[in-house]
Amino acid sequence: MSRGGFEAIKYKRNLPTRGPGGALIFGGVFAVCAFGFWRVGLGNLEKRELQRERAWSRIHLVPLLLAESDRDVYRREQAALAREREIMKDVPGWEVGVKAYHSKRYTPSTIVVI
Repeated sequence: MSRGGFEAIKYKRNLPTRGPGGALIFGGVFAVCAFGFWRVGLGNLEKRELQRERAWSRIHLVPLLLAESDRDVYRREQAALAREREIMKDVPGWEVGVKAYHSKRYTPSTIVVI
C-alpha cells in the first residue's frame, strides 16, 4: 500500500558529539584540584620544616653570637680606656676607668664608640 504524497522532511538535527562529556570534565577538574591541594600540603610541610630548622639554628647560634659580642665590647672598652689614659695623662689625680656613679652593680656603657 503506498502512501502517496511528499517524502517526510528530516527536521531532527543529527550532529555528532563534540568533546568530552560533562562528567568527564567534572572528574578532570576534581583530579586537578585534588593534585593541587596535595602539592600545597607538601609545600606547607616543607615550609614548616624549614622554619623549624631556621629556629633551631638560631637557638644554637645564640651562644656564639653572644661570645663574639662580649669580645667586641671588651676590645672597645680597652681601647676607650687606652684613649682616656692618653688624653688625661697630664691631669693630676685622674684615675683611668673610674665610673661617675659609685655602685657595686655592673652598668654597661650606654655610649658605644666605634
